[in-house]
Formats: sequence, structure tokens, C-alpha cells
Amino acid sequence: MSETTHDGGVALGAAAPPDEGLPAAQLAAKYGLSVSGARPPLREYVRQLWGRRHFILAFSQAKLTAQYSQAKLGQVWQVATPLLNAAVYYFIFGLLLKANRGLGHDTYIPFLVTGVFVFTFTQSSVMAGVRAISGNLGLVRALHFPRASLPISFALQQLQQLLFSMAVVFVVTVAFGSYPGLSWLLIVPALALQFLFNSGLALILARLGAKTPDLAQLMPFVLRTWMYASGVMFSISGMLAGKPEWVTRLMQANPAAIYMDLIRFALIDGYGAANLPPHVWALAVAWAVVVFAGGFVFFWKAEERYGRG
Repeated sequence: MSETTHDGGVALGAAAPPDEGLPAAQLAAKYGLSVSGARPPLREYVRQLWGRRHFILAFSQAKLTAQYSQAKLGQVWQVATPLLNAAVYYFIFGLLLKANRGLGHDTYIPFLVTGVFVFTFTQSSVMAGVRAISGNLGLVRALHFPRASLPISFALQQLQQLLFSMAVVFVVTVAFGSYPGLSWLLIVPALALQFLFNSGLALILARLGAKTPDLAQLMPFVLRTWMYASGVMFSISGMLAGKPEWVTRLMQANPAAIYMDLIRFALIDGYGAANLPPHVWALAVAWAVVVFAGGFVFFWKAEERYGRG
């Protein structure tokens, strides 16, 4: 472009910038820029998450150590809390309500203690998952990392707590006449499947809790209802004796009941296969795989929205 000067000469005007008028997307592509915090492809996301495995383990251990740091008895409460709950449930359901139907005294007490500890694993994982994002916004906004690291690390924290507490379950089981055998090895795959299931739930609820923090206030009521329907304090098959079989099978297919009953079957001599639903291991694997895979994809789809707004 040119213009005439005051003395009649012609002067060339400044040329337009080469990027003027280009859309933002073309500018970003031209200079190799990408959206900050954009969701990577699923396979790349999994690779990034695996690369943070040491962080996930260290974060879960730090949270576990800090959980009871303000209490004088410290990590003793990891064991004392579910054990006291079991004592209360035994008094109410075992002595007052006679919920030990179909189970002898030497079976019912380890049955109840095992159920309380194992269900607490799922309950605590769910509650930690709800707050995984909303309760760690400072970390989410300050650092770039796969956000799925948080709910998975909280589920791992609860697994470590359960493993620490299993010593008490073993002592109670042996004290009532069930001694270690090959069946105790079944605890390993049962807990591994429950950990996958819990991680999937934590991922689902972490996304929901990030959008609706008030969900954390509702979940205790949901979890309490789930606990009462899962046979923590009573044998489902014994309590529903005489009812239509499909009702019993439906309640036994509850994932919380499945993982509790698998560990009870492994530990307690008086708790036989007749108390388990058909194809119990297939159900345990299906719940773990479907909930974890579905929860992981559900959480990943909102990756770029966590910590914003």
C-alpha cells in the first residue's frame, strides 16, 4: 500500500503482519502450540498414568500416614475403628436381633468382622473418590498430571489400610477355630478384584464430585443403605431362606456381597460354597472389569475440565 507525501512523493506504507487475519486454530498449528490441559488420547493417557505410578504409590502412602497423625493412638485407629463397629453390630444384630440365622457362634463372629473390614474398604474408597478432585483443587491447578492418579491413589491408600488391618481379621478367624489353609490364598485375587472395582467407583464419583461437591454429603446415606443390603451383618442365604430363589440370587449378585463372601469363604471353615451364588468368580471378575474400565473412560472424558471454573 502507498500514500502521497506533502512534497508530492510516494511513500510505501507498513506491510500487514503475516499472521493477521488467521484464525486461532491455524495460528496454533503454525507455531506448534497446543491447548493447556487438553485431554490426550486414551492410549496416551494410560501411558502417562503408568509413568506416574511412583507418584501414585508415594501419594497414597503419605495420605495413609497423615490420616491419623493428629490422633494420640495414630494408626491404631485403622484397626480400632472397624473393630469397634463390628462390636456394635454384634451387640445389635447378633445378640438383640438374632441376625446370625444359619450361622453358628464360632462362624458368625469372624463372618461379621470380615464383612465389616472388607465393606469398609469399599466404603472408604468411595468417600475418598468423591473428594479426590474437589478436595485437592490446589494440586490439580498447580501441576500438570493425569487426574486419574488421585482417585486411584486414594483407592490404593484404602487397600494398604485394609492389608494392615487384615492381621486382626486373621487373629479373630483363628481364635474361633478356622486355621490357615490353601483356601486363604484366594484372598489375594479377591482383594485384587475388589481393588479394581473400588478404583472404578472412585473414578466415577471423582468426576461427579468434581462437578457437584455436595455429593459428598449424600454418599454416607447411600453407603449405609448399600451396607444393610449387602449382608455385612447377616448371611443373605440364611436370612432369605424360604423366599423365592431369584430374590436371594439377586442380592448375592451385589458386588459388595460378592467380594465379602469370597473372602469369608477363603477364611472361615464354617462358611461353605453353599453360601455363594453360582459363578461367583465370574461375577467378581465381571464387576471389577466393567466398573473399572467404564469408570476410567468416564473420568478420562472430562480430563480437561477438572480444576476449572
